[in-house]
Amino acid sequence: MAELVHNPHAMLKAKEELQQIIGIGNPIEESDITRLPYLQAVVKETLRMHPSAPLLLPKKARVDVKIHGYTIPQGAQVVINEWAIGRNPNIWDNPNSFLPERFLGSEINFNGQNFQLTPFGGGRRICPGMPLATKMIHMMLGSLINFFDWKLESGDRDINQPLRAIPIRVN
Repeated sequence: MAELVHNPHAMLKAKEELQQIIGIGNPIEESDITRLPYLQAVVKETLRMHPSAPLLLPKKARVDVKIHGYTIPQGAQVVINEWAIGRNPNIWDNPNSFLPERFLGSEINFNGQNFQLTPFGGGRRICPGMPLATKMIHMMLGSLINFFDWKLESGDRDINQPLRAIPIRVN
């Protein structure tokens, strides 16, 4: 919500998509999520910029491996910095900008197969709650956008301030 409230253009696009597909003020069903590509892009972009676990669970190297001139010995504990991956300019254009459009038409997903976006981890140790979490995130965010208009309490656009958004019920 913070990113959308601070980016009115993205909020408007999400609201327009919901209005066209669901109808303003109508409840969102789980089956609607696949028909809301912009909402999906907003969630992916949010998880790219603000992963719920910035450092993924530690892993152990099974064999000696050399990466970018560094040797990681077998048995070493490896911690993956998901936050840094999501902000890496070698992977993402304008990595510090909230741009959901980067995911429109993209096959990148957070199911653990695209290593530039793994907010739930990947492989055998992927978060077992990912399917439920992703459904709930889409449904809750979509409902907040679809049932309310939002404005900042102070009109301040500094995202580093605590979010104080005022919901205005949509008729």
